Amino acid sequence: MSRQLSLHADAGGRAVDRALVDVLRRLDPATDPRVLQAAELASLAISLGHAALDLQRPQLLVESFDELPQPQPWREALQASRWVATPAPHEAAPGDVPLVLEGDLLYLRRYREYERRLVAGLRRLAAHAPAAEDLATLAPLFAALFPHARDDDAQARAAALALRRSLLLVTGGPGTGKTTTIARLLVLLVAQARNAGRDTPRIALAAPTGRAADRMAASLHRSLATLREHPDIDPVLFDALPIDARTLHRLLGTVPGSTRFRHDASQPLAFDAVVVDEASMVDLPLMCKLVEAVRDGARLILLGDADQLPSVEAGDVLAAIVEASGDGLALPVDAVQSLQPLLGTMASIESSTTSPLQGHRIHLRRGYRQSAALDLAPLADAARQGHADEALALLRGQQLSGVHFHADHFDLLSAATREELLAPWRELATLADPRAALAIADRARVLTALREGQQGASQLNARIEEALAGAQRDAYFHGRLLLVTENSYRHGLFNGDIGVCLRDDSGTIVAWFNGAADVRGFHAAALPAHGGAFAMTVHKSQGSEYDTVWLQLPKQEARTLSRELVYTALTRARECVHICASEAVLRGALSRHAQRVSGLAQRLRT
Repeated sequence: MSRQLSLHADAGGRAVDRALVDVLRRLDPATDPRVLQAAELASLAISLGHAALDLQRPQLLVESFDELPQPQPWREALQASRWVATPAPHEAAPGDVPLVLEGDLLYLRRYREYERRLVAGLRRLAAHAPAAEDLATLAPLFAALFPHARDDDAQARAAALALRRSLLLVTGGPGTGKTTTIARLLVLLVAQARNAGRDTPRIALAAPTGRAADRMAASLHRSLATLREHPDIDPVLFDALPIDARTLHRLLGTVPGSTRFRHDASQPLAFDAVVVDEASMVDLPLMCKLVEAVRDGARLILLGDADQLPSVEAGDVLAAIVEASGDGLALPVDAVQSLQPLLGTMASIESSTTSPLQGHRIHLRRGYRQSAALDLAPLADAARQGHADEALALLRGQQLSGVHFHADHFDLLSAATREELLAPWRELATLADPRAALAIADRARVLTALREGQQGASQLNARIEEALAGAQRDAYFHGRLLLVTENSYRHGLFNGDIGVCLRDDSGTIVAWFNGAADVRGFHAAALPAHGGAFAMTVHKSQGSEYDTVWLQLPKQEARTLSRELVYTALTRARECVHICASEAVLRGALSRHAQRVSGLAQRLRT
């Protein structure tokens, strides 16, 4: 059966998918072939980032689906199978059945349960409002933290909303002030507890990757340093705030050899507030386990950009939560006068909401972390909305400062761009100080849509390394950038961490990485799984930023191309971005959404 399916070239047939089919056939040789086909595709769907197989859209998984049943008879065959459960949406699926059918969505049971449990957890948090307190005493501090509150400041609305919510979603593009908002919000939470005579709240900061966690902590430190200079804010409030962020895996506590964590519903996290940055990168299983580990009465605050690429693993959780929470809380300008009227207006809005998550989201607009040299906003907005004509007109006009379009340019190491591309990295070969080397490691990065192929990250890395150090280079040459590709708690290194190889005084190559307190050196042979970091996929770049971004799209259309991929790549840039692509491929990318099959948004709405 499985050999008859024509899988998408970028998917491939996985042995684990065929193994599921073999087990079902061995246990019951009379199993309907249509059920076996569906089981293989439901398993394959997970590897492609979907939470389930949609019987109405098998083309998301297979190139040729003419041999597949029509949805109605396929659904009937599944409903009649001993291998398929059909529980009510809020009921747990039986543990002895591998597949679950809900409407036209066929799940592996584990992933259906992740969805169901995540919805239950989010509803639990949303329904548990913080204790009602007299907030008038916070008004002077609120005014000091948000001097523009009366000007309809969305950051002020987000902070005020968090005082009334145990679940808060703050969305917005890069540079819109999400971490600045959180820094001020955390000061408010500490002051609120202090004024009420309660213990100082225990606060955890976390992100999906070590790189994103480091950036979150650094951004908060900068914001808090500015606030410390304010004469009307008691500096004691800052002493209670966390100084470090950690990965979600470290926060929850990994259990060696297990997919479970030490902290879960039965042993929740001992924090009063958990703040998670880069929530778009969090996949369905991890978000489920995080939400279940947040105890009753604690706050969960998610920060993210729903227009970025979804997580590499299964699910598009942030987008589903955004869809279920509506367009974000909108208040009339005259309501945003001070803290008390603002909260009063929110209370009136609460009584009119129909969805469990409505009124739990604030959306911050514009920013894109651009410098004065980079006029990125018009192009980023066009990419985000999929307006290909507008984006191409902006690129053809070459009038956006810091934005460069190299039409039909597919070889970054050709004479036209070679020296400009390599210049930031050539300096690494002249440095001996690991702090200085790591400080310039993020000056430039090549971002790709694909891992393999001529315009893929693997080949580009190899060619850039050869250009920098020669064909007969050492595997770990002086100035080589490394990308960690797996979490290693023993080393304190995590997927996405960037290091640089430098030769010490004795001639030994040491791989240096940033740490919480200082740089740390490792012998290259002792590192966890890693590769080159001069070029990486756009997915791998999430949670990072670079002075200069080179976006290299492939010559031919690829299913991985989407407006989310282009938008995510563009918004990694701080000062300059180069787009290398044909107009046809770029237009195709902007016309395509990064589709993920999931029932999460529908569950959250009902």
